[in-house]
Amino acid sequence: MRYLILTIFFLSFFTACNSKEDKKEKENELPIEKPEPIVKEYGFTFNDYEVVKDTIKSGDTFGAILSKYPLKDSLKVHNVIETIRSSFNVRKIKAGKPYLFFLDKKKPNTVQAIVYIEDRINYTVVDFRDSIKVSNNQKPTSIKRRILATEINGSFSETLNKAGVSASVAPKIASVYAYSIDFFKIQKGDKFAVILNEKYIEDSIYVGVESIEASYFEHKGKKIFAFPYKLNENQKTGDYYDENGNGLKSMFLKAPLDYFRISSRFSGKRFHPVQMRFKAHNGTDYAAPHGTPIKTTATGVVERTGYTAGNGNFVKVRHNSTYSTQYLHMSKILVRNGQSVSQGQVIGKVGSTGLATGPHVCYRFWKNGVQVDPLRMMLPNSEPMGANDKQKYLKHIEPLKKELDSITAVKFKE
Repeated sequence: MRYLILTIFFLSFFTACNSKEDKKEKENELPIEKPEPIVKEYGFTFNDYEVVKDTIKSGDTFGAILSKYPLKDSLKVHNVIETIRSSFNVRKIKAGKPYLFFLDKKKPNTVQAIVYIEDRINYTVVDFRDSIKVSNNQKPTSIKRRILATEINGSFSETLNKAGVSASVAPKIASVYAYSIDFFKIQKGDKFAVILNEKYIEDSIYVGVESIEASYFEHKGKKIFAFPYKLNENQKTGDYYDENGNGLKSMFLKAPLDYFRISSRFSGKRFHPVQMRFKAHNGTDYAAPHGTPIKTTATGVVERTGYTAGNGNFVKVRHNSTYSTQYLHMSKILVRNGQSVSQGQVIGKVGSTGLATGPHVCYRFWKNGVQVDPLRMMLPNSEPMGANDKQKYLKHIEPLKKELDSITAVKFKE
């Protein structure tokens, strides 16, 4: 028994000693410093510089921004601006845009470079390290093709959100079918499919939809296909057509203004408020504040611009061999004779020039050389394709149509 007690005592003693020694060793251990993460962006390794981020304020100039820190080799701000002027228009910097200073860690805060960030992709570098150099750059982007097919459940935006699609896609698709579908009246069970291309920065940061290759909408049992197509190379974006080459949008906008009040309609006999007599009014007056943008209601060519005592500043656009439109009483004309214009393009500003009692645009409409009331007419959809264009179009959409048919057949089995 005595031997057992001695054994327990010695074991307890040595355990306690070892525990104290372990504790002392741990107390003497230095904390392990984690290495600073390497940050690389805009062509610079941030760790090599003192990096200062700021935002352009209202009233800031590029010269004032550069003056915040000393420049190397006694460079003068005005000399720098003159040197970079041909590559970087410093007058176009905008309030709210971020910028970065890369400062030398050894020489107290000397500017090595400045980066102006235009948007998530585009940026400009003004580099002072060797000689003054300017480079306008883009972050590397990639395009990923995506196919989506789903049934409507809730609003269109809610349906897309449930499918994991960015909210920015909904208005793009809605604009494709703006003349075909009332999106306030879509209902549960309507079907939708789209082939789209999405843009990513460095394969991971979502930017938005780059383009829509094809789409399909089944609304109240009616199937509507949409394919973008450019009839000529001068078009910035293609118009949308169905599987037979028929345009999906109306050839004419409903009005030349976004926001307006009809102050006088087309009439064979109207009392003229300036001339104080009854006469024909071969146009529709849209009242709006002075300076409101006036849009051409259809694609065409500017046939004439000018000024007359009655019309004031005006623009006349010829759309094809059948239709022409004219826009009167402008405060400012923004197009020239012979210029091609696209539907919705701003061609002038609302004014009250000529015989006018207040700011408005008088919108005049010709069919086969005769002035008519567009509000009482059944206006055509987009101008139909010629036979040659239609043949090319049908060949272009053939593989896309087959792909959509295959997608919808699998997804929407009846």
